[in-house]
Amino acid sequence: MGEEGETLVVKQAAGQQSETEEVKFGTSRADRATSFNLADFPVLTGEEEDWRFTPLHRLAGLHLPDGDDALLTGVEPKVSVTEHEGVTIETVGRDDTRLGSFMVPDDRTSAAAWASFTEATVITVADNLEIDSPITVSVEGNSTDPAAQHIYVAVGANAHVNLVINQTGKATVSQNIEFAVGEGANVNVTSIQAWDDETVHVGSQQASLGKDSTFKHVVITYGGSLVRLTPITRFAGEGATTNMYGLYFADAGQHLEHRIFIDHSTNNCTSDALYKGALQGKGARTVWVGDVLIRGNTSGTDSYEKNENLLLSEGAQADSIPNLEIETGIIDSGGHASSVGRFDEQQLFYLMARGIPEPLARKLIVRGFLNEIIQKIGIEEVETAVTEVMEDEIADLEL
Repeated sequence: MGEEGETLVVKQAAGQQSETEEVKFGTSRADRATSFNLADFPVLTGEEEDWRFTPLHRLAGLHLPDGDDALLTGVEPKVSVTEHEGVTIETVGRDDTRLGSFMVPDDRTSAAAWASFTEATVITVADNLEIDSPITVSVEGNSTDPAAQHIYVAVGANAHVNLVINQTGKATVSQNIEFAVGEGANVNVTSIQAWDDETVHVGSQQASLGKDSTFKHVVITYGGSLVRLTPITRFAGEGATTNMYGLYFADAGQHLEHRIFIDHSTNNCTSDALYKGALQGKGARTVWVGDVLIRGNTSGTDSYEKNENLLLSEGAQADSIPNLEIETGIIDSGGHASSVGRFDEQQLFYLMARGIPEPLARKLIVRGFLNEIIQKIGIEEVETAVTEVMEDEIADLEL
């Protein structure tokens, strides 16, 4: 068991004699501090478990290293949203009661963003609305001064929508995004980090799922100097389903970090998580930490998480840590897996044995590896655009 490996919770059987009621090995994800108050999160040292993989010197001040009296005062990236009937877009002050109604910061950068933003973009989708074309949220940066940003998305009951968040340009931003998903709603979110090379982006994307709702969250990250995202799903009603998928491609010198959290606190909920990453070049670094918590007051949970990483060159490094914490024995299923490695030699042999030259065979394997996630996006024009980007990445590979 590693430092941040699987966390097990062992509870005493009824009537069993013990000096303690509960023995925990490791640190429970449920015990992590949450607060709107920045002072509740000490200044980071890099020794914290949640931050030991992140190069703090590359955060460009987004963690407010000078103390709790500082704020992120830079110009936030510009937000524009495509117009659709039944969808309203507002700019509101930080005193709007919808903001933070279920999301609470759980690390210092998220708390810094909460303390610093002055206005937020609120997108509201009406009940029972079905839209074929995606709602596109364009987030365009034009400044590298440390800034904060807040976006709130509310999807009404029984609505069916596709939402694409396309993040481009140059920025240094700490960002909080909330997704409030109504009962019976079906929401498909694709968040694309296509930033310019100098961008530093730290973000928390938190979702609250109503009864019998379905929420798919797909992360595509290939731009930026340092990107650290924390996608979180919490179940607010029974019978909800979340699918959390991700694809990242790190080039030389990039640091791409994804930390998901799925909180099973309600009965009969289902989650599936699959993230894939490819890395090439000296200093390419990725981190994936998957936390799934199945609480003791739940039953009927079905959960699985998996992360796979493909190292395409020397000098690249991937860390993959799946954490599964189960506080009850009444679950349908639960599991996790991860891998970091070079090419599958059997796949390579199979292709070469059929007359395909080795360099082309290697690129075919990379293409197939990445395409599994691209096909899960479910929005044709977005799948096409992401495929083109990945084809460009593959074309430049020296394999």
